[in-house]
Amino acid sequence: MDKQTTLAFILIGIILVVWLYINSPEPQPQQTQTTDTTQVETPKPIDVKAETEKQVREDLKEETDEIASAFSSNKKERIVTIDTDLAKIELTSKGARIRKYYLKEHNTWYYRNIEDTSNFYDRHVQLVNPQDGGDFNIVFVTKEGEYINTSKIDFDPDLDNYAYTVATDDSLKITYEYSNEKNQLIRKIFTFYGNNYASKVDVELENMDDVISNYRYDVEWANGINFVEQNSEDEANYANASVYSAEEQIIVEADSDGEVVQKEFNGKIDWVGVKNKYFAIIISPDIPNDRGGAIIEGQTIPHPQYGMREYYNTSLKVPFNNTRLQKNSFNLYMGPIDYDLLESYGRSYEALFDFGSFFGLKFIIRPISEFILLPLFKFLHTFIPNYGFVIIVFSLIIKFALYPLTKQSYKSMKKMSMLQPKIAELKEKYKDDPQRVQKETMNMYSTYGINPMGGCLPMLLQMPILIALWSLFNVAIEIRHEPFMFWITNLSAPDVIYDIGFKIPLFGIDKITGLAPLLGITMFFQQKMTMKDPSQKAMVYMMPAMFTFMFMGFPSGLNLYYFMFNLFSIVQQNLINKSKSDGELVPVDKSKRKKGFMQRMTEAAEKQQKLQKDAQKKPKKRKF
Repeated sequence: MDKQTTLAFILIGIILVVWLYINSPEPQPQQTQTTDTTQVETPKPIDVKAETEKQVREDLKEETDEIASAFSSNKKERIVTIDTDLAKIELTSKGARIRKYYLKEHNTWYYRNIEDTSNFYDRHVQLVNPQDGGDFNIVFVTKEGEYINTSKIDFDPDLDNYAYTVATDDSLKITYEYSNEKNQLIRKIFTFYGNNYASKVDVELENMDDVISNYRYDVEWANGINFVEQNSEDEANYANASVYSAEEQIIVEADSDGEVVQKEFNGKIDWVGVKNKYFAIIISPDIPNDRGGAIIEGQTIPHPQYGMREYYNTSLKVPFNNTRLQKNSFNLYMGPIDYDLLESYGRSYEALFDFGSFFGLKFIIRPISEFILLPLFKFLHTFIPNYGFVIIVFSLIIKFALYPLTKQSYKSMKKMSMLQPKIAELKEKYKDDPQRVQKETMNMYSTYGINPMGGCLPMLLQMPILIALWSLFNVAIEIRHEPFMFWITNLSAPDVIYDIGFKIPLFGIDKITGLAPLLGITMFFQQKMTMKDPSQKAMVYMMPAMFTFMFMGFPSGLNLYYFMFNLFSIVQQNLINKSKSDGELVPVDKSKRKKGFMQRMTEAAEKQQKLQKDAQKKPKKRKF
């Protein structure tokens, strides 16, 4: 391959390496006590009540502890448990809030290591950050300037029992009411459904027209979402808050320097939500108002035990009409980030699904994942129960789909490899004239009908698909905690086989995985089969080694895909290399020859150079 082709390959490699390095999850800080990967001790659930996080919550909320005397009470807290097909929900009378929200179909990362796996509360994911004992509050300012947050108020429920079960096709309504001696009432009416992650919440304000100022109150979710994954550093990389307005999602992400980021939005808001890697909480008004808005606050905080974490406060600004009775209805979604499920609500919740982006190419990558890759992946699972085998079949299908591009690329590289001896002869013959070497090389390409960019262009056309796959396998909840075989017990996490006990400099890797070295080996053989130029020998060894270390911290499902894709590529490349149809270089008929881009550029440069020389040779006219 000539210098232009080599440079193109190097640029592609640099771009991919930089992108992988930027998006790779940083490893968690090493624990004070190392564990044996073959026999893991029972880990303790995450202590979300750490003092540092408590201070963060207090700083972010920036609310006073002073509550107006007219809206104060001191009653015994009462917990009501509601059991549906999908969740177990705890409501508290203190603030009429959602205290805990367990997802029955999604387990915690540590449940396999606990002795009593029948313990419901240890086994299932719980989404509400229990830092302040629950969430979903009403916030307003009185006309006297006092800040009121209903989280401090005791409500009375209209149900007598402490536990209820909701059948699949049924629903349960529970009303929490607060009233004072002035007959000022605040009601929260929750409606839970037997087979639905979304609940309906009605907020009623009665006789509050002389109380609420600024013609506004806020519906607030102040404590973000609970961290539920073992690798909270990786989870924080995908955590953010966002609003959806005017058919556009606006994402707010906290900076890594710990500074509080705050964004305020005015106008019609379709929904506001907060998410981690696999789960989300979304609040959506039934009737968005042009006078509404939203506020998002976020901050990245280092946790002494679990690394960096991100916390977000979100609130919807609701216009208050200053009437005797006002009622507003909201849809509250608390569940997995499943594309089809989110889309089924018809509220554009699916925009929350992170299909990834690459240097602003979201408009290309998202449609590929959204309408082709994800539907295909889910379709394969309908008749292949094991997601590991789904990934293998998936990689084979993608390889067949990309076959025309890769075939053209391999054939072009094969011809370029066969042409190397002739190019070497040209370099030796015209070693004192680089321009002549370039010209003769281009003529040789034209003679044999070879496009020097023919090997690079098909690879570039494949990159949006490969990047889309990269993003998809990083966030697809379908492979969360899904086992494959042998040592691969979780396709959404690295397949660790050995803990080396120290971090490798630059890469920050302290654990060896099984699939990453296999991926590196296949990459090495690919490089060996394609790179014949002795000047590129270092790349044959360098790039596979770098990719091996970088892929150590990535999900095993992603590594499995790339390993199989590389394996199929080696087979395909071997077959093409053995093909007799391209076994020798044959000059192309002169009438069918087309000048390539590089050749046209070379000729244009020579023409321009000749014009400059001719201009210099012309005698200059003397002026008298």
